[in-house]
Amino acid sequence: MTDEITTLDRQLAPLVRQAAPRTSALFGVGTDVAAQLLTTAGDNPDSLRSEAALAHLCGAAPIPASSGRVRRHRLHRGGDRGANHALHTIELCRMRYDQRTQTYLQQRISEDLSKQEILRCLKRYIVRDVYTALRADFAALAP
Repeated sequence: MTDEITTLDRQLAPLVRQAAPRTSALFGVGTDVAAQLLTTAGDNPDSLRSEAALAHLCGAAPIPASSGRVRRHRLHRGGDRGANHALHTIELCRMRYDQRTQTYLQQRISEDLSKQEILRCLKRYIVRDVYTALRADFAALAP
């Protein structure tokens, strides 16, 4: 099985890079993540009207969850769970290795946001990058 997986990964990587070069070039986006995002967005090309639509499709759209005097948001739990996992993978990679993301985390920590709120904001920020790259890749694929 390991040999088959390795062979398929080698075949998939050039296909994904050819179909989505801008998405594949984003920090933290590997072959599997780019393939998942392409699959999610490709299944619903008409629903990519805006980055908010992509966030909703990926389950990363903020939903008000306030009670009383506390104002907060949570992530939309619907949408494509595979795409949400892909965003989470990008999030973890950027938190560990990307200096801009680490600076952003420190800024949000200084604003006394909870870890859950910070991760929600970061995931929405990542959707903005992914949306821009996906739209550019789809425009390049169009005849």
